[in-house]
Amino acid sequence: MTATLIVLAVALVLDRIVGDPPKLWNRVPHPVVVFGWAISAFDHFFNGKRMHAETRRFNGAVAIGALLAASLLAGYLIHSLLMGLGWLGWAVEAMIVALFLAQKSLADHVGAVATGLKRGGLESGRQAVSMIVGRDPATLDEPAVCRAAVESLAENFSDGVVAPALWYALLGLPGLLAYKMLNTADSMIGHKNAKYLEFGWASARLDDLANWPAARLSILLIAAGAWIDKGGRTARAALDLGLRDNGLHRSPNAGWPEAAMAGALGISLAGPRIYGGVRVEEPMINAAGRAMATAGDIGAALSIFDRACDVLVLAAIAGAVIAA
Repeated sequence: MTATLIVLAVALVLDRIVGDPPKLWNRVPHPVVVFGWAISAFDHFFNGKRMHAETRRFNGAVAIGALLAASLLAGYLIHSLLMGLGWLGWAVEAMIVALFLAQKSLADHVGAVATGLKRGGLESGRQAVSMIVGRDPATLDEPAVCRAAVESLAENFSDGVVAPALWYALLGLPGLLAYKMLNTADSMIGHKNAKYLEFGWASARLDDLANWPAARLSILLIAAGAWIDKGGRTARAALDLGLRDNGLHRSPNAGWPEAAMAGALGISLAGPRIYGGVRVEEPMINAAGRAMATAGDIGAALSIFDRACDVLVLAAIAGAVIAA
């Protein structure tokens, strides 16, 4: 456990500094892309339009079961191979873990929204935010663009940083690979539409379960980040809103970090949105907060995010010391 937590701390720092170098992934496929190929293959062969709904649901459950088993096995074999290399193996494992964390890439994409708004106006902001959210960018005014960026930052902090870190800490490389496979499957086939309602049912439910602990932990990390960045009052607001308004989101998990960030910034998030021309009605998180979000709120959210990531590194180091 001590070595695993040290590797996690190193990986978190490495990801913050390096992130995902585009020149590398232009030459070789990212592991998540490989996961996507495997998921697409199962989708192609076992999710036929003429299959009965029960058959598609069964096939989807078997598919995600097989993909998770393969991920666990791959993680075990890679870890076993690396352990034969001594300290070099641990160093390589830290680099592998960093590949599956999203601190720098998330901060860069969200920061690009604020930069776009400041330098190119609303259209540039819409273009930047369309890279990280699924809602129709043409329907967003400037405050809605800012809210969308903050929501994406908060939600992806939970499932792109906290959850992979947590599953690596608990189950090592097998747990990390299995989580990323499941999360990738949910993003590809976990949709509630005619094609994936049945085939993606098991993936969506398992992803909700896998993200359950990280979503709750994320409000503590956001509150801690807010305390470091803004002080105790902001931290209490983050914690209070995270506990109070998390259930207002349609997701059983995304509402926790989004509500905590809304409390820390004093702004309203979520509410009615349009996806693919369809309006989704949801209540506002922190409805009493400020509705007119700005590019400055994106910057403030990024600052809290940075401090929350710092706390996560410190937690991994503290855990390693305690476990030693």
